[in-house]
Amino acid sequence: MNQPARSQARSAARLAAVQALYQQHMEGTALTKLLDEFHQHRLGRTIDDDDFDEAEYADAEVPFFDDVVRGVDARKDEIDAAVASKLANGWTLARLDKAMLQVLRAGTYELLARKDVPAAVAINEYVEVAKAFFDDGQAKFVNGILDAVAKEARA
Repeated sequence: MNQPARSQARSAARLAAVQALYQQHMEGTALTKLLDEFHQHRLGRTIDDDDFDEAEYADAEVPFFDDVVRGVDARKDEIDAAVASKLANGWTLARLDKAMLQVLRAGTYELLARKDVPAAVAINEYVEVAKAFFDDGQAKFVNGILDAVAKEARA
């Protein structure tokens, strides 16, 4: 896979991972069922809906998607502690928007566990994921939190 295609596939994997983590958080979906659902019905599949023109989910790097989702699931306590330590006084994880929490968890997982991904790349990618859900102000919040996590995790 050439570099631009790999980069796009990883970007798609990150977005899908945040969506999967959000679903798991909101519905309590078991990890194996969640991964299977995304493999079978979402990653690289065509969306056929009467309300929308036919569209396709972007091809995602499936092993990367799996690693992020499984990694966040396995290391949630460590990840949440890292994120919580970077929040302003008076703020808790419970106060964060549920989708925002998943963006921060996935980004923090990459910073902690995926040393093959440069910190700047991980941060920028999750800022872009945040822009899919939120305005620029919240994307800057993601940048600030993940940058602070990176300084500690990659010191």
